Amino acid sequence: MDYAVYGAGSLGLIFSAFLAKNGEKFDLIDRNTKSISAIKEKGIKVCGKVDFVQNVSCCLDTEVEKKYDIIFLYTKQINNVQTIEKIAKFLKEDGVICTMQNGLPEKDVAKVIGDKRAYGCAVGWGATRLEPGVSELTSENERACLAFSYGSFDGHKDAYLEEIGRILNVMGDAHLEENFIGARWAKLLINSAFSGLSAVTGATFGEVAKRKDSRKIAQLVIKECIDVAKAAKIKIEPVQGNDIAKLFDYSNGIKKAIGFMIIPIAMKKHASLKASMLQDIEKGIPCEIDSINGIASEYGVKYNTPTPMNDKIIEIIHKIEAKELKPSFDNIKLF
Repeated sequence: MDYAVYGAGSLGLIFSAFLAKNGEKFDLIDRNTKSISAIKEKGIKVCGKVDFVQNVSCCLDTEVEKKYDIIFLYTKQINNVQTIEKIAKFLKEDGVICTMQNGLPEKDVAKVIGDKRAYGCAVGWGATRLEPGVSELTSENERACLAFSYGSFDGHKDAYLEEIGRILNVMGDAHLEENFIGARWAKLLINSAFSGLSAVTGATFGEVAKRKDSRKIAQLVIKECIDVAKAAKIKIEPVQGNDIAKLFDYSNGIKKAIGFMIIPIAMKKHASLKASMLQDIEKGIPCEIDSINGIASEYGVKYNTPTPMNDKIIEIIHKIEAKELKPSFDNIKLF
């Protein structure tokens, strides 16, 4: 099958570089002239936990001349429907989109091309884009850490899903999830806690987990997401073999204390990760807070489950975007 990666941001660059390094033939597409020019001139530079340069076939979205069976979507969710409408024109008649975004973006894809052509993947690793064509891998370079959980909300399977799994498995451990919304929710609670607080504090995941004041907030955010999932009758799936719902749900002080102690250990292999939302804030562009913590708050309202910590993260980040606050650990006192 012919496929493409749309989005030359932090994750899209590294995903494309790993695929091309392993002999995959595909196109990397982006709308940014500087990004595509840099990749054409120098290839993709991957640094951090691994170091290599890889040439990749790439083009601007105004230069696309062929149709694809599969497009992996790696863009931010700002104006998501418009982006999906654009790239849907690059698909073959029955072609599909696999969204690699955070939150629950499959509903946007389905809105444009239908449920049966919408697939999703929760990415279990992180990266930081340093400049056009250059991205830092901030998770450990191990297959178990470079993990993917993929599937469809309604559980349908076909040749496209099989090919998506094959491609993902080129880079890291790819897990087909029968309960895909449960896998999405597992990633969502991690992002709500650590991406949200990374943007609030201006810190890495490891720094958030290390400090007791921010770790306490992270634990409460995780607990809220677990409670909302219970109310919505969503079974949260394990992440990289770890049953997060079991580890971080609590009904007494002892289990809460154990979960609190586990957090730095659980985040060790992703300690260097800097939230993409923080990267956006530093660039002065809107971030995805409403598509991450906003999902937990939205479900909380729908299922009558309070989410005060998620709500406060959203409030603080919108104030940071409005220049009323700056990312800092001083913001922890606002909780």
